Amino acid sequence: MGTLGSAVLPLRASAGAQRTVELICRQAWGARNPTGDFERHRIRRITVHHSAVALRDNRLAPSRLRSHQAAHQDRGWPDIAYHLLIDRNGNVYEGRPRWAVGDTSTNYDPRGHLLVMCEGNFQEQRPSSAQVQALVDVLAWGVDRYDVGVRTIRGHLEYADTACPGRALQRRLGEVRRRVRERLEAGGIRLAGLCGEEGAARVDAIEAGKA
Repeated sequence: MGTLGSAVLPLRASAGAQRTVELICRQAWGARNPTGDFERHRIRRITVHHSAVALRDNRLAPSRLRSHQAAHQDRGWPDIAYHLLIDRNGNVYEGRPRWAVGDTSTNYDPRGHLLVMCEGNFQEQRPSSAQVQALVDVLAWGVDRYDVGVRTIRGHLEYADTACPGRALQRRLGEVRRRVRERLEAGGIRLAGLCGEEGAARVDAIEAGKA
């Protein structure tokens, strides 16, 4: 469900100075299968989240994602709530299918939202430079792929009664939007699936503190 294989997803921006971001496929980080049906949607905006659980040791990131998925499925949701996930070292992971509506425990409707989650609690800690750079790249890809405006990039708290994505990340979203525009002007982003043995090797390296 939603696996990329080795395909490179389409990008419409100029190819002059494209940067490639590798997306760790679900199977590589140990995601469970979905436990229910999804509702389809058309992406019209991009929303930034945090996990609200502090991550101090990035070696724990893959296991943290597995814990999030288990908790979300225990709530009755079919899968982890988010579409794309970013750890402290800037590794990017595949979440639920992007054509599927995300889930939320807050008072907003996530239909039409591409949900991008940065691992950590940014009420307590700051996002790392690598994490912010990966966020810029992922958002630039999303803006181009779904033909939505940079202005649609917002924090979760702009739609719901929540502290998410945490004040340390929310206050950087103006800078992030500026950098997304610059990235698109420079040539944009390719998002390439890192699956199979390559994906598993990357997760092993993350858990060993080498990636």
